[in-house]
Amino acid sequence: MDFSLTEEQQMIQQTAKDFANEVILPMVDKAEKEEQFPLELFPRLGELGFLGISFDEKYGGIGADKVTHCLFVEEISKVNAGISASVDAHCDLVLNLIYKHGTEDQKQRYLVPGIEGTKIGSLSITEPNSGSDVAAIGTTAKKQGDKYILNGTKLFITNGSICQFTVVCAYTDKSKGSKSGMSLFIVDSDAPGFSVTRKLHGKLGHRSSDTAELAFDNCEVPAENLLGGVEGKGFAHALAGLLGGRISQNVKTVAIGRAAIDAAIEYAKMRKAFGQPISKFQGIQFKITTAVAKLEAAKTFAFKVAWMYSQGMKCHAEAAMAKLMATEAAQFACYEAIQILGGYGYVDEYPVERYYRDVRLSTITEGTNEVQSLIIAKELDL
Repeated sequence: MDFSLTEEQQMIQQTAKDFANEVILPMVDKAEKEEQFPLELFPRLGELGFLGISFDEKYGGIGADKVTHCLFVEEISKVNAGISASVDAHCDLVLNLIYKHGTEDQKQRYLVPGIEGTKIGSLSITEPNSGSDVAAIGTTAKKQGDKYILNGTKLFITNGSICQFTVVCAYTDKSKGSKSGMSLFIVDSDAPGFSVTRKLHGKLGHRSSDTAELAFDNCEVPAENLLGGVEGKGFAHALAGLLGGRISQNVKTVAIGRAAIDAAIEYAKMRKAFGQPISKFQGIQFKITTAVAKLEAAKTFAFKVAWMYSQGMKCHAEAAMAKLMATEAAQFACYEAIQILGGYGYVDEYPVERYYRDVRLSTITEGTNEVQSLIIAKELDL
């Protein structure tokens, strides 16, 4: 297997790194304190092509693979996990669904401006009483003439209060069950009956990522906004879309851990105790080297899965395994980073306390770690 990057991938990686450090980093403190995603980022990312890395050039994309997209995710995640979450939810969870399953008209109306960064999307699946069990959602969509009427509530929706459209999972026929009774709809934010009931504040981490609760009260959606124009494909399409998002999430999680341990390394080289930098003490070295080894192993596997996905290979179990590895390695790294900084690690004078808070979401989002274990167990025929 060839682990080297192409010239194009190296260029995109370096451009992403420069953009993250020169443009995003100066925005982080304000975004975190105000719990507000910097909206000016989307069109700027669109201009550079970052929102369309994996999409065909005819829609304004670059036409690269999943590995290339993950290189971009890695660089912005090292700088801020919340901003990365909002951008990747837009690309991986929303635009990817429309790109793979939408009609040509839907692609022109939503994918193209989404790649440009002039329209922001969100994915509405999770509900107050339905998380990992997607089949338990209560949102319904009833067809009336040339439109559908949606009713239900969605919770923990990334980009929920800043989006111009959201892709909603709803039952069109509960009697058929989840596998053939669910459908996906593209709902514009100005649709009659759609509202943002509340923006979630005071989150443990990812504070610069917009998270909201959405309500659909007899919400009117044109029939032409049924994703793909066919009912009953929602469950399969949603799960397939979550797989792509999970793969990016794994890379993002490792990046958070690496950012934390890099900060700890820098501190350890500067901080002196008993007449020498604490980086010279074996106790500190063991913490750092163990964390780096765990992170490198997790990163390698995460990118292998991204490569498998790009090749069209089956990788559900591998993506689940990579998630378990990434979350374990990153949480270990963030814990040890705070331990190395001591009291300074516990205050926001240094960023490691933010990394520690941000990494906690990794075992919950894109399918909990418990669900990933079930996926692996099924693959092992347990």
